[in-house]
Parts: sequence; C-alpha cells; structure tokens
Amino acid sequence: MRQHSVIHTPKLSDYQELTQVWEASVRATHDFLPDSYIEQLKHLMLTRYLDAVMLICTRDQRLRITGFAGVAAGKIEMLFIDPAHRGLGLGRQLLQYAVDHLNAQVLDVNEQNPQALGFYFRLGFEIIGRSEQDGMGQPYPLLHMRLKQPQLLARRG
Repeated sequence: MRQHSVIHTPKLSDYQELTQVWEASVRATHDFLPDSYIEQLKHLMLTRYLDAVMLICTRDQRLRITGFAGVAAGKIEMLFIDPAHRGLGLGRQLLQYAVDHLNAQVLDVNEQNPQALGFYFRLGFEIIGRSEQDGMGQPYPLLHMRLKQPQLLARRG
C-alpha cells in the first residue's frame, strides 16, 4: 500500500481546493444526490463546514490535496478522497490519524453509499444507530457508526 508520508493541516487558503476534492469525491460516490443538493452542500462546505472541524489532509508530490478529513468532538464529520487517488490507502491513513491523534471514535455515513459503508466495516466500525434524514433534514438516511476496538484499526487489512 503506497501512502503519502505525512498528514498536513490545511489552511484557509486551501478551502477552495478542499471543496474541489469534496465535490469530485461526492460526485463519484453519492449518485443518489441531485445536482441542486450537491451545489447547496458545496456552498456550505466552503462557507461553514470546513471551519467547524479540525482538518487534516494528504498531498501528492506536487503538494496538491489528494484527500482530507474533518474531526470535531471525537467524531469524524467528513472523509473524502479525490477519485484519482482512491485505492491508495489514503482514507485509511486519514482515518488512522483521526483515531490516534484526534480521538475520533464515531462517524455518520450515508446509508446509500455502499462503498463508504464497506470501507468502515472493513476497518472495524459497527452500526450503532440510524437516522431517516441527513443533517439538513433531507431524506438521505444516515447510519451512525462507532469503532469497536481502536487499537485494531492499524492491523486490519
């Protein structure tokens, strides 16, 4: 598994690039969301959501952002990988950092996103609840997940 060597903390000047990675990732994995909703979320990502979390990211050799995560109060609020960099272990690296250094133990995932759900199951998360609506009250159910045994994340394949 090829990993980027370090986790970076993005700056305010990186928000536009983070939002571009977010949009590319969402369009590749959230085919159940209409374009109008993605555009609404994109605006909120850029103007509110990124400021509400502790951000970490990975970068390629040209220092372009390849993936990022956001954590607040022990919860992984966002984890997105640029589609061109999926399958390289970046999601696992960001998740591991969030667990080890930011005390993240829980997250929500769209029930209609089987790729993400499978990823979290493989890394030791379990479902602990479900909401019929997303955080904006829209009909996109969320599954609430918790890491069963944090020390096992690093050993999972």
